[in-house]
Amino acid sequence: MDPSSPHQTPIDGAAPIDPSLVPTRTIRGGALVPAIGLGTFGSDHVSAARIAASVGLALKIGYRHIDCAAVYANEDAIGPVLHDAIGKGIGRDELWISSKVWNDSHDHVAAACEQTLRDLQLDHLDMYLVHWPFPNFHPPHCDVDERNPDAVPYAHERFMQTWEQMESLVERGLVRHIGTSNMSIAKLGPVLDDATVQPSVNQMELHPHFQQPALHDWLIAHDIAPIGFCPIGSPARPARDTTENDTVPTSDPIVMRIAERLGVHPAVVCVKWAQQRGQIPIPFSTSPANIRANLQAVTTEPLTAQDMTDIRAADQGCRLIKGQVFLWKDDQDWTDLWDEDGVIAD
Repeated sequence: MDPSSPHQTPIDGAAPIDPSLVPTRTIRGGALVPAIGLGTFGSDHVSAARIAASVGLALKIGYRHIDCAAVYANEDAIGPVLHDAIGKGIGRDELWISSKVWNDSHDHVAAACEQTLRDLQLDHLDMYLVHWPFPNFHPPHCDVDERNPDAVPYAHERFMQTWEQMESLVERGLVRHIGTSNMSIAKLGPVLDDATVQPSVNQMELHPHFQQPALHDWLIAHDIAPIGFCPIGSPARPARDTTENDTVPTSDPIVMRIAERLGVHPAVVCVKWAQQRGQIPIPFSTSPANIRANLQAVTTEPLTAQDMTDIRAADQGCRLIKGQVFLWKDDQDWTDLWDEDGVIAD
């Protein structure tokens, strides 16, 4: 690293991490994606200004992958930070910036994407995702029992109308790649059959207590990169996504034992595991120490093969982000959203 570079000056007494040391994942079409990103979902408990400041700090520390979404209500705060970083020497082609179209914009994807580009002060996105496969949405800070009266079940034909709009963004050069989020095999299979532009990624909940091996392996087999949110179990997730049966991956005895051996926090073990397994973790944090520790996790000593085997056995099948607010009937269970039996609920 060049010590004279404005992005190589010490931060909180520690030198930045060379972005070239961060592993990458090759996705469909050959693009290289930094194998860890900074998540920016915290709008339920953290101000947009604080999240934007965390993005700025992350870029200075060495992150080059930032995961955004319109519904997080902070893209207009993040935009000036990205603009400033690019103006001070980080090349646009060094960055991987993603965003997502929210459920209320499935019928006007282009307008939603154009607004995101204005807010982020970019002329293109590297990745744009359909945030949820349903057009169902809810007000901010709603209760777990909130139901949109216009909510509907998943319909492949309706989703493909949204997907065709996503494809047009690629044709226009507004986005380089498109992908899905919170999808199941039952929903994705027909999309692959009918799509002109195939999804490059699927973003999904992934951590040691919710490994989703069938979906994870199916994605890899179909050249779709898995991006994992909640990689350490999202301890600050909204109250509506907390139930009494939830487990905590950072308190798992196996994860804690490995962390003790390495002299790191258990969260670091979770991030290492995610990256080595082949998924792209996108941990959210506003703590400078944790932002740094997460990036160091993928640039320092890897877990052993035995560690990886042991963590595989720690899976509890515990989904933390259940999505109850997207249900379309009063008498439904949240499992109806996820097609666990391979059948799409109606």
